[in-house]
Amino acid sequence: MDKSRLRQSVVAEIKSFSGDERHTYEEKMRSQLISSNLWKNAEIIGITIANGFEWDTKKIIKTAWKQGKRVCVPKCLPKYKKMHFYQIENFEQLEIVYYNLLEPKPTETKKIDKEMIDLLVVPGVVFNNEGYRIGFGGGYYDRFLTNFKNETVSILHSKQLVKDLPIEKHDIAVKHLLTEKGFV
Repeated sequence: MDKSRLRQSVVAEIKSFSGDERHTYEEKMRSQLISSNLWKNAEIIGITIANGFEWDTKKIIKTAWKQGKRVCVPKCLPKYKKMHFYQIENFEQLEIVYYNLLEPKPTETKKIDKEMIDLLVVPGVVFNNEGYRIGFGGGYYDRFLTNFKNETVSILHSKQLVKDLPIEKHDIAVKHLLTEKGFV
């Protein structure tokens, strides 16, 4: 199956969950993440603001703030196919950009160097057990992960795991996968 079909199939599966099911899965994944050593050892967390069918990240961000961790979120630069992370201290420092995404306002936030991010929560749609992923097709994370030496984790439902995934030479695997059942 090609990337586009795999993406569509898994998105449909995720969208089929009821509100209660989604909430239960999100709570399990959030609880497991924040009790992990990956989380405990991280002072600066890089994470996206979830959109649409994606798993909620706002509760994860709020937990990080309560624990005194620093949170940074990506700002995409479509012209250059790059992204930079900016530290946010509240959700008012975000603005709606293309595709209804929430991104940091660079004038109100501090840019965080890539090597300062201790734990990067990498979004994706479809994954294999080795940590390779199909994202949303822009390649932003694969470019960002080039030479990224610190910890990476993706939060996903076990139905987002597949055996066969088309892998390209520029794809970079995520180090840790966390499902509602625990770490893969």
